[in-house]
Amino acid sequence: MSQIEERLRALGLSLPPPLQPPPGVVLPFAFVRVVGTRALISGHGPQNPDGSIAQPLGKLGRELSVEQGYVAARLTALSILGSLQRALHDLDRIAAWTRVFGMVNSAPGFNRQPSVINGFSDLILELYGPQIGAHSRSAVGLAELPFDIPVEIEGEVELAA
Repeated sequence: MSQIEERLRALGLSLPPPLQPPPGVVLPFAFVRVVGTRALISGHGPQNPDGSIAQPLGKLGRELSVEQGYVAARLTALSILGSLQRALHDLDRIAAWTRVFGMVNSAPGFNRQPSVINGFSDLILELYGPQIGAHSRSAVGLAELPFDIPVEIEGEVELAA
């Protein structure tokens, strides 16, 4: 078992299986694309342990609180880690988290997107530490996200040679 898997287990966390999209939805792309020593990560949202889209849905600043958004971003980190595990077969292959782009489904006037995306960053830093887990990041508000999810996150990691 990898060190990251051991840390997840110690935190009582598990990685979800592949996303189960809503009925009739086709997602014709790779959730992780490995190119050389980089893994490009498509946009992910929060998932339940069974792979379905996690609730609650809606906009931050209207239906959801910052705290609920933080939890959604943390669940999104687990979703991304699950996809990386399936693509890389070993989460310890990640040599550096390089770039993270966090999108928050925001009601007009909501401006606490960084606090929401901290749910993702905090978990990655807790699992990987400040050397490997440190990443550049954007946290932006959008008018809509797919399926009304509160958070969508994409990124890139560098792989050990």
